[in-house]
Amino acid sequence: MKTLVIFAHPNPQSFCGALRDSFMSSAKTGNHTVKVIDLYKEEFDPVSFGDNKIYPDVEKHQTLIKNAHCLVFIYPIWWFRAPAILKGWIDRVFTLGFAFKFKNVIGNWGRPIGLLPCDRAIIINTYGSPAIATKYFYMNIPFRRLKRGVLKMCGIRKIKRFNCWSVPFIPEEKRKAYLKKAFRIGKKLI
Repeated sequence: MKTLVIFAHPNPQSFCGALRDSFMSSAKTGNHTVKVIDLYKEEFDPVSFGDNKIYPDVEKHQTLIKNAHCLVFIYPIWWFRAPAILKGWIDRVFTLGFAFKFKNVIGNWGRPIGLLPCDRAIIINTYGSPAIATKYFYMNIPFRRLKRGVLKMCGIRKIKRFNCWSVPFIPEEKRKAYLKKAFRIGKKLI
């Protein structure tokens, strides 16, 4: 399986970086092709002018997506959102005509039709907060934004997630358990 990892953390030595490395090391052992887009390392410009223009950096990423069977997003949750660089990447790369189109329903109203060729995604997040805050008080908004507001709209139906809670405050044993889980997720790619 061809897997594309979209990594959005400014520090490659962060816990998000360790999760990325753990996931990739197991995914590669299963004879999978794994490629990475490291948005901060590439210094990706997240600013969209809403013009739907396909610049060379966007075209390169769209080609990687076209050739992938599975997209894996690894990033921290900051202020109940993905980092701005990831949001800007989605704005610039998941363009009309590439990731989705509109089907006219009636008058000026249409509905989105997904065009992405891959049918699965995995979302791996780190949080500073405990699970209860996000799950019960904020109704899983960070996950639902990407799942429902982007991926499903663009045609991806099989979406799994793995959340690492209270990362700055957990003991080393819990960190190791999270890394083992990321490893198992990479190993189970179908």
